[in-house]
Amino acid sequence: MTIYNFSAGPAVLPRDVLLQVQAEMLDWHGSGMSVMEMSHRGKEFMGIAAEAEADLREVMGIPAHYKVLFLQGGASSQFSMVPMNLLRGKAGADYLNTGEWSKKAIKEAKRYGAVNVVATSEDKNFSYAPTQDQWKLDPDAAYVHYTPNETIGGVEIFWTPETGSVPLVADMSSTILSRPIDVSKFGVIYAGAQKNIGPAGLTIVIVRDDLMGQTVPGTPTMFDYKIHADNDSMYNTPATFSMYTAGLVFKWLQTRGGLSAMEKTNREKAGLLYDTLDATDFYSSPVAQGNRSLMNVPFTLKDAALDEAFLKGAQARGLIQLKGHRSVGGMRASIYNAMPIEGVRALVDYLREFEKDHG
Repeated sequence: MTIYNFSAGPAVLPRDVLLQVQAEMLDWHGSGMSVMEMSHRGKEFMGIAAEAEADLREVMGIPAHYKVLFLQGGASSQFSMVPMNLLRGKAGADYLNTGEWSKKAIKEAKRYGAVNVVATSEDKNFSYAPTQDQWKLDPDAAYVHYTPNETIGGVEIFWTPETGSVPLVADMSSTILSRPIDVSKFGVIYAGAQKNIGPAGLTIVIVRDDLMGQTVPGTPTMFDYKIHADNDSMYNTPATFSMYTAGLVFKWLQTRGGLSAMEKTNREKAGLLYDTLDATDFYSSPVAQGNRSLMNVPFTLKDAALDEAFLKGAQARGLIQLKGHRSVGGMRASIYNAMPIEGVRALVDYLREFEKDHG
């Protein structure tokens, strides 16, 4: 039986990548070492790291005046690192609040300065994203922060905010690499790897050159972007195996036609699933039509008493990790780049079958 893993993270990886990791596990390219055993300063791993960065730059179209940092600590560490590095003498920053991860970022930023919440969707239980005409931006803000895709709530913003000369910062943990973006419109992009990039343990930060070098007083060395940039992300031992695997994912994306091709596939997968949910009142999607995520699809059953039976039946068919986040309940299907369309078709077939038996 084929298993389809709908986990929100750590999440499914491309099968081709896993097979390559398996083949190279004991001996990477005749080196006699596993990548896990290599010195991060040895020529073998230095080559792996340089190639991973070059491939990510190519896939995302990252301009030369941006640094790519391979860090640790997850997106949660970036909730602190962003204000530490970007406040640069200003009193505070602007934040959009669209869900659980926005709230965490806001809470952490308040430790370092004033936070102006430009808009919030809390009035409708974070089921939509406020359009920019609803935002109240502060022209003196150090930066504007938003979360383009809320992993838990399944709310995605498909447009890029206009913030003028104020740097735009995005937590792209669950949407990075799913579709093309114009990196030049952002000051900082950060993402935990464990959703759409590679194994847990790696965090990628893309930061414009001019936004480094002016940290708040007392910033730890390890939280200074410039330290990491000046040391090619090797000030300390990086997450070597995660970097290697991420590099293989970048190459896999290249073979699949890049991010434009990936977006087409992702829209097809999401459309198939949302259309099935919308075709009946047995299931429902809580997210506004224009903000339905391509990556994370939460849904509920008409009768919550059937949730346990639904999950048990899904497990029996090899459809795993469909339980919704503990804070919202229901179900959630995460359909990242590595989820094949066959997995979504299998889920759709089960949705129809379960409704037929219990509707």
